[in-house]
Amino acid sequence: MPARFTILASGSSGNCAYLETEDTRLLIDAGLSARQIRQRLLGLGRTPESLHGILITHEHSDHIQGLSVLAARLQIPVYCNRLTRDAIARDLGGQMRFQVFSTGSAFSVGDIDVENFSIPHDAQDPVGFLLRTRNGNVGFLTDLGHATRLVIERVKPAQILVLESNHDMQLLQEDLKRPWSVKQRIASRHGHLSNGSAAEAAAQVVSSHLSHLFLGHLSRDCNRPELAEKTTRQKLREIGASHVAIAVASPDMPSETICLDRGESIVGGTRIASPLGEPAAAGVDLASG
Repeated sequence: MPARFTILASGSSGNCAYLETEDTRLLIDAGLSARQIRQRLLGLGRTPESLHGILITHEHSDHIQGLSVLAARLQIPVYCNRLTRDAIARDLGGQMRFQVFSTGSAFSVGDIDVENFSIPHDAQDPVGFLLRTRNGNVGFLTDLGHATRLVIERVKPAQILVLESNHDMQLLQEDLKRPWSVKQRIASRHGHLSNGSAAEAAAQVVSSHLSHLFLGHLSRDCNRPELAEKTTRQKLREIGASHVAIAVASPDMPSETICLDRGESIVGGTRIASPLGEPAAAGVDLASG
């Protein structure tokens, strides 16, 4: 069966995505309430009980909000690096099944090969992911102040890419809710990507096999979906990359499901409803937390 990828939510208020293959079901981040995660998985015909693991990019609340209830109650393995594990344990407590990986390493969860790499953001040890399946690859890049050469190279094999496009610089500067110090942090090299920076990063990543680009982690106050999409679309058009389908991920509803089948990606017209077998043991041998 093809791999299927859905963003359950993406924005400054919460981030969570879902990837499934024939044998494995993963969340990437758990930044919604456990109730919301359950509801959005049910919309795909899935439940949290069927998950094989939760990958965590970093410890900020909009990426781990539902983790303590979801992972502790259901004992779903939580995959993160050591500094992120320590920060989560300090902030959330609870008896979670941590599986600790080294930043920059590769490991497998079931039939999904997980590559992680360091990204520049003001967290303990934030990472991005490249998730390799037998049918294609998904890159995951949110919460980074700038796109380093390493980051660009690590996500180039992706057919589907989730890329932060957090703010419009003019709207950020004009925002009256945030003090100047917060605006400086957001726009810093360890803050968040602006629309312009996201467009430049997308232009560097783009390849003939990149088919779908999700722009994510948009600020409600300092961005507009149409601005984010227009900025990146114009940049990709300039370099002749109009083959890439661009969508803006929403904090309020799941994205369309993208199916990857031997490197070809298809937008799923309907939600996933076919049942899969029982969860298999995660195929990974890591230090327990």
